[in-house]
Amino acid sequence: MEIKDFVISLLYKMKEILNEDFVGFYIHGSLAMGGFNSKSSDIDVLVITNKTMTVGTKRKLAELLLRRSNEPFPIEISFMNMEPLNNWTHPGLFDFHFSEIWRGRYQEDLSKNSYHYLNGDVRNDADLAAHITIINHRGLRLEGPPIAEVFPYVPQSHFIASIMGDYQDCLENIEEDTVYCVINLIRVYWYLKEGVISSKQEAANWGLSSLPEEFRFTIIKVMKCKDEKEHYGFEKRELLTLKKFINQNVQVLYNRMADLQSTSISFKKENKICED
Repeated sequence: MEIKDFVISLLYKMKEILNEDFVGFYIHGSLAMGGFNSKSSDIDVLVITNKTMTVGTKRKLAELLLRRSNEPFPIEISFMNMEPLNNWTHPGLFDFHFSEIWRGRYQEDLSKNSYHYLNGDVRNDADLAAHITIINHRGLRLEGPPIAEVFPYVPQSHFIASIMGDYQDCLENIEEDTVYCVINLIRVYWYLKEGVISSKQEAANWGLSSLPEEFRFTIIKVMKCKDEKEHYGFEKRELLTLKKFINQNVQVLYNRMADLQSTSISFKKENKICED
């Protein structure tokens, strides 16, 4: 009930700010996929509007989110208008974004009445391809038109490009951000292997049952750190061994998928030439 009340209150406050420009409020991430952990999970949201929002609206949203995020749950939210959804390109375009990473930037803009971040720019974000794919497959609509009427089909190549960007970051940062990176490496591996779009919890469970036994204890430690906020030490060797195993398999699957896509494109071109 606490999570439900928090999200519903956030929805109503945003509708008050957006007024007639509000289209819909959609949940993705762990809350949509049943893996939400009140100790560690973000509430992931996409809000859709009729048109690009003004700078004044962005500043009101920033004030609201600075008050509400982490009280008690952190919020990660992007605002998109209908135009880039109706004319999808990758990376997707958004009007406004908030997460705890952006907190300091917005606080500075508001305190100084500056416009460095809170301005009229429309930006792009490669992660939107993944967010929209998850919404299309497993998202929740809190208010607005049905998901299928709002969100475009995102080509698999765009989704893979999106998750592979984060995957590469995790290969580099596995020692600094072990819990997130280990689980994310497993999620990408599982998707490329079996086409499953998973929550972090589902990916960790799959890793326990499907990866070699030598990685079991590492994954158990990661899950306990994530779910129970316990602190375990990770040896560099165990992380590098796990990373090497996953990356070798991911590269084989990724290259195989790229070859299939290339073959499909060539086949379509040949058919078009024959038709002409």
